[in-house]
Amino acid sequence: MIDQETRRKLREMGLGEMVEALDLQDSDATSMALPFDERTRMMVDYAYEAKRASSVKRLVQRARLRFSDAEMGDMIYDGRGIDGILIRETGTCQFMDRGANVVIEGCTGTGKSYLACCIAKQAFRMRRSARYIRLPDLLMERDELAATERSNAKILKKYARYEILVLDEWLTEDVTDTDISFLFELIERRYAARSTVLCTQYTPAEWHGRLGGGVQADAMVDRLVHGSVRINLGDVNVRKLLADGRK
Repeated sequence: MIDQETRRKLREMGLGEMVEALDLQDSDATSMALPFDERTRMMVDYAYEAKRASSVKRLVQRARLRFSDAEMGDMIYDGRGIDGILIRETGTCQFMDRGANVVIEGCTGTGKSYLACCIAKQAFRMRRSARYIRLPDLLMERDELAATERSNAKILKKYARYEILVLDEWLTEDVTDTDISFLFELIERRYAARSTVLCTQYTPAEWHGRLGGGVQADAMVDRLVHGSVRINLGDVNVRKLLADGRK
């Protein structure tokens, strides 16, 4: 057994997970009977996974995910007529390697935000950066910064750098010409280099009109949709489905 002084030193070095692994082994006769190298491997594996989980938790909090406990394994597919294979493939985040976007369509309550949060969490597990924000909140943040900043450069730089940017409630509310110009610049900076995940109740065909119908609308729709992964979650209200199941 490892003495208390050694345990203290491990904790002081930020290796508290190693101490936890040692305690688990000490309480398990089967583990104690294993060869030293096997016990060491198990201890390192435990500490690694614990630190990884802790890191993901911190990143989730920092990214302000709407559903911090979202997990792809908890997605509901039965009776919805949705493409489970496509959804699970998207959940691996392989689309990031080519800078592709993801468009998640569906009616209210179909789990668009939940799926987007699942994708962001997977990015964290892959040591990639991600951020979640509702489009109305992004525009509000821009307006607040405009009171002290002469340009949008700071906020554009901030949101252009994330490897995944989840924009929830995409075009749910009407946007102004100023909003459209800002969004055009943000999308232009991210195009083909960073992935944007859009959660929307509108089809891309409807975006054009909601973005003003001009040249910038043409460019934005093309950049967001071209080569993107499109997921339609249909019209089954999952929140209602889960609520009915609890009765």
